[in-house]
Amino acid sequence: MATGVQTIPKIFVTRMRFDDIPAVMALDRECFATPWSENAYQTELSNQCAEYYVAWSGGDLVGYAGIWFIIDEVHVTTLGVAARSRGQKIGERLLMRLLDAAKEHEAQRMTLEVRKSNRVARSLYAKYGFRDAAIRKAYYSDNNEDAVVMWVDDIWSPAYTELISAREAALRLLEEPRPAE
Repeated sequence: MATGVQTIPKIFVTRMRFDDIPAVMALDRECFATPWSENAYQTELSNQCAEYYVAWSGGDLVGYAGIWFIIDEVHVTTLGVAARSRGQKIGERLLMRLLDAAKEHEAQRMTLEVRKSNRVARSLYAKYGFRDAAIRKAYYSDNNEDAVVMWVDDIWSPAYTELISAREAALRLLEEPRPAE
């Protein structure tokens, strides 16, 4: 009898490399109306104030994410998940990697912009303590949609550390194989 507990696929998150760019660009075109250019990714991979990651499952690229380090802040520049892999916690696991990188660089806070209409992404970020802080009017050039600016103000606070520990534990439980009943 099935337990009804969701399990998620094994993924491997690694630093993005130059030879990942073609696969990332194909996924970027699937995820976003205004994808980045090859030159943009090459520039970002050479940027010492940026880190980009890719998520692999079964030899397939299933997601990617990037951040910029700006003094004591981290700005999430992009996060995309393959349509066929959505709902499998890949975006969440990539976001966790970005949070780890922020702490590795001793950042104090994180920020990002997200389409006002992207309820799934906004919900994910809220689950990780990001709060709405501002609106950037007509931010997206493809349709002039507003962006919601979201922030986490203190990633070192005891309350935030506790939140992240709980989220990590929940993800680990979903990754563990379940015995048949």
